[in-house]
Amino acid sequence: MKILLEPVVFDWDKGNIDKNLHKHNVLDKEAEEVFENEPKFIFEDERHSLTEIRYMVWGITDKGRRLLVFFTQRGRRVRIISARDMHKKERRAYEEEIQKATKV
Repeated sequence: MKILLEPVVFDWDKGNIDKNLHKHNVLDKEAEEVFENEPKFIFEDERHSLTEIRYMVWGITDKGRRLLVFFTQRGRRVRIISARDMHKKERRAYEEEIQKATKV
C-alpha cells in the first residue's frame, strides 16, 4: 500500500508551524526533508490513531540528522504533528531496517 501521494504537499498552519522548533529544536524544513530523503520507513501509528489514521516515518535530513516524524495525510496534504530526534533504541531499529532493505 502506498501511503504518500506524489508530490508531497505540506500543510502548515498556525497550530503546527514552528511547534517542533520550540519543543524539539527541529525546523519545519528539516521535518519536510525526511519525506524527500532515503532511506525512510513509514509505519502506521496505531497507538495514536484515534480520530484519524496517523503515521510515523523514520528518516534523515539533508545534514544526516535522524528524525522521527509523526504525521497524518489529508488528501494530498501531509500535516506534520510532531518531529524529534530519534532515541537510541529508535536509531538502532532504523539501522536494522536499512540492513534488511539492502539485503533484499
